[in-house]
Amino acid sequence: MSAVAKSVFDQPQLWEAQAEFKEYMSAVNPAMPKIDVVAFPNTMHAEGATRLMPFDLSESLQTSYAATTPNLYAGYLRISAHEQLQTDFVAASQMFFVISGSGSTTMDNGTIAWKTGDLFTLPAIKSALHEATADSVLFWVNDAPLLRYLGVTPNEQRFQPVLYTQQRITQELNKVRAMGEERNRVGVLLSNPHFPTTMTLTHTLWSLYNILPKGVIQQAHRHNSIAIDHCVSAGPDTYTLIGKEVDADGNIIDPIKAMWTPGSTFITPPGWWHSHHNHSDQDAIVLPIQDAGLVMNMQVLDFQLVK
Repeated sequence: MSAVAKSVFDQPQLWEAQAEFKEYMSAVNPAMPKIDVVAFPNTMHAEGATRLMPFDLSESLQTSYAATTPNLYAGYLRISAHEQLQTDFVAASQMFFVISGSGSTTMDNGTIAWKTGDLFTLPAIKSALHEATADSVLFWVNDAPLLRYLGVTPNEQRFQPVLYTQQRITQELNKVRAMGEERNRVGVLLSNPHFPTTMTLTHTLWSLYNILPKGVIQQAHRHNSIAIDHCVSAGPDTYTLIGKEVDADGNIIDPIKAMWTPGSTFITPPGWWHSHHNHSDQDAIVLPIQDAGLVMNMQVLDFQLVK
């Protein structure tokens, strides 16, 4: 045995220095960083120069890297007409929803042309160049924080880029509406054929294009995935009530009210009950993006309705 190798083996304290022990009952349910109901108004992207506007809650999440939730990073992209914005997210999945405008996104895989109401997903790529043909705003979500937490980088693309056009989304939504609007949810799940088990947008991301018809209340439900809810359209007095508990009648106790304002976004914490209310004379649409692809694969989603 060499002198160098022997010196290492003669120093067991080198390997024991970080060994810790916790008494089970005091450590089995540690106090984790609080995940709050947080709103990101449409005024963030209403005007101004081409830029990326992240929802960075890393301080409250106590992470050393940018994050909106423990697994997801989200925000807005504003791109002025005939200008470009490059994104370089180290992520396994990315989602972009076009709030307004038109343009294209180019990456090694090719170019996707997009317009208002379209949604597209990108796999693990080095970078993407977004170019607007008209003033444009995009809502984006990716799973970069998950990879940072694991200390890994993607070594393969689990799917090819996918474009969900507004026309196709509307067609599929109308089919669901024709089945009746008395159900608790009236919407379409956006899925990818590469993930037949979870039937989700990507292997980590889940998305629902959900309509809340005028005058309708969708009763409370809960799940263990965190939702980043983007309001596509809504009339006045349309909102979500969010709380930790419900009473015997299924009403949320001491709820927080998150208003639906077109172009705005809010967070629904994991495990909290939430109900949707539309007291206006206009149909409303919300687009929640969740880490449910990951959570569902772990079989711990625990989706529940009050009734």
